[in-house]
Amino acid sequence: MLLNIWVALIFATLAGLGSFTLARNTKSTINRSFALFATIMALWVAANYVGANFKDHSFATYFVYADLSLGSWLGYTFWNFTRNLFVQAKETHRKIGVDSVFIVIAGFFSLIALSELVVNPHVQNGTVSIEYGPLYGVYSVAISFLVLAGVYNLISARRVARSLLRAQIVLMLWAGGVAAFALIVANFVVPMITDAKAVNQLAGNLSYFGLVLFITLVAYAIVRHRLFDIRLVVARSVAYVLVLSVLVGVYTGLSILVSLVLPVGENVGLSERILYIVLAIFAAILFPFLKKFFDKLTNRLFYRDAYDPQELLNTLNKVLVSTTNLTRLSDGITATLKASFKAEYCAVILIDPKTSAVSHIVGASESKFSVADMKAIHSRALVTERHPLVIAADDLDYSENSLKRVLVKDDIAVLAQIGRKTPGGSEGLGHLLFGPKRSGNPYSSQDLRIIETIANELVLAFQNALRFEEIENFNATLQQKVDDATRKLRRTNEKLRQLDETKDDFISMASHQLRTPLTSVKGYVSMVIDGDAGEISTMQRKLLTQAFISSQRMVYLISDLLNVSRLRTGKFIIETVPVNLSTIIQDEVKQLVETARGRNLELIYHKPEHFPTLMLDETKMRQVIMNFIDNAIYYTPSGGKIVVSLTERQQVVEFTVADNGIGVPKPEQHHLFSKFYRADNAKRARPDGTGLGLFMAKKVIMAQGGSIVFKSQEGIGSTFGFTFAKTPLKTPASTEK
Repeated sequence: MLLNIWVALIFATLAGLGSFTLARNTKSTINRSFALFATIMALWVAANYVGANFKDHSFATYFVYADLSLGSWLGYTFWNFTRNLFVQAKETHRKIGVDSVFIVIAGFFSLIALSELVVNPHVQNGTVSIEYGPLYGVYSVAISFLVLAGVYNLISARRVARSLLRAQIVLMLWAGGVAAFALIVANFVVPMITDAKAVNQLAGNLSYFGLVLFITLVAYAIVRHRLFDIRLVVARSVAYVLVLSVLVGVYTGLSILVSLVLPVGENVGLSERILYIVLAIFAAILFPFLKKFFDKLTNRLFYRDAYDPQELLNTLNKVLVSTTNLTRLSDGITATLKASFKAEYCAVILIDPKTSAVSHIVGASESKFSVADMKAIHSRALVTERHPLVIAADDLDYSENSLKRVLVKDDIAVLAQIGRKTPGGSEGLGHLLFGPKRSGNPYSSQDLRIIETIANELVLAFQNALRFEEIENFNATLQQKVDDATRKLRRTNEKLRQLDETKDDFISMASHQLRTPLTSVKGYVSMVIDGDAGEISTMQRKLLTQAFISSQRMVYLISDLLNVSRLRTGKFIIETVPVNLSTIIQDEVKQLVETARGRNLELIYHKPEHFPTLMLDETKMRQVIMNFIDNAIYYTPSGGKIVVSLTERQQVVEFTVADNGIGVPKPEQHHLFSKFYRADNAKRARPDGTGLGLFMAKKVIMAQGGSIVFKSQEGIGSTFGFTFAKTPLKTPASTEK
């Protein structure tokens, strides 16, 4: 009964391991083929057990046939499983022709095993007897061939496999060796030693344990990709054994030495107890130092890839806080990680989140990774939740995952995401890439956990470095743009200066050419008005007077143009003479009264009774006064009023022209005295203006030591004028008129 339970547990274990492995990855050809192999083995164990242990029942003959038929498929499924391992290790495709040959062999011998050509079980005297048929030897050779072909697949796969798959296959070979040893001992060695039926039967049933161990280790190698981290376990175990051995030896030796120096009787005294306590404390103090020593010793022997995780993180943190320069930061990170993990290379690939293009490659040459490969990695690997933050290339199934092809092609052993794609859609910063370890060992579970921790820490550091680089690039770009704009502005200004000179030359030439005939016209009109050409009617006098005023205005305009030209060439000269401003203003007002009246405006000027004679440029002052009054007339609507004032105070004299006209908009007032500038509302009121009057007025007044008076409010009116200090302008023998 106990034996039946034992075999039932073995059957359930084999079938359960096959189902569990299949459930972990139903798409993997290796998992599927192993599940089939484990299931066939479970059925074969059941058939073998019933056929061997129930020979007093006639139905046992059917299980003998089933045992042999399943044996053929057991050999094939073992070969099929190892064939898939070889295909994955070599990164190739299965050949249909080879598969067909092996499945035909298995199917043929599975069928003939059901006939008397292989065995002939029959009931004799109440028990089942077995006679071997003529093809039993051929059947045995065929099954052995399938098994040996599977072993050959494993050995071949080990030669071409990468680090992790190679470790998996080595574990399978050891498990197969243990199972084979158990079968040989149970089915060949034990029967040779004893003929006891019960012993042989028990040994045969216990041999199933070897098969269970084989299936268990293979399943673990498939499901647990990081395996047992065997080297680290062995190294630590040996280290602890050595530490404990040394401590026990030291403590025992010192105890013996104490007992020899201080002989004790049956009763241990207080001093001896204190001494033993001191020895125990000494052993406890010695323990951490011995452990550290033997850890280093065993690491060199068993685990050459060992490192201190805390020391690695401390070193990396120093690098992260040492600089914000992206290149130096990346170089420091990759150098630290490469040295700690003893990798062939470590590289940082940074991705531009706007274009998803590779923006930086640090730690490896750019030629090592193609743009297409990096795009494939970025799009398929880690930007979705389907994959963990850290991927070992050996953990991916080659036949199903196109990402593995890219990783294997570029010799990338571990790929870590620096930042994760968020639900809002922002991409990760990039990827941390590790080449294979120089020792050929796979990356352990501890390695992957440390790399994940590091990748999380790098996010903030790279974000800061990228922002710093962006600011630096922006500053450099901005400076370059400023320099380019400055050069263009200088070239433009030079062209404008040349154009301005050309314009001034043209104005100067045109003004000189216009001045002579205009002076003649003005002179002849004046003569006609004065009656030199005979009597004229009142209407003729009025018309000729308007013509004379217009000619005078034109003379002033030409004078302004000539003065602009003289200002550029440095020939603008103030020629002062004794001038009575009150008389000059009266003359100019007199010329413009008719014009103001014609526009229905009231022009008022009250001449002072007494006013000092000042040293001023009479011609230019007439132009200024005439310009101020003329502007007031043209920019004041019909019905308006213009008041011309000349005031003498204790220290200064002031001239103003106040109107209630259109005024000057406040945003444009600071431009008003610029050359050729006119306010927008002034352009609409008088399209034919030049914008030179106020410009030249300011130049004339300031050249003589005066200052401009200006006040304006749009829609209310304006006040233009000037002031002069009396003292510097008074004549030596100034008289008041």
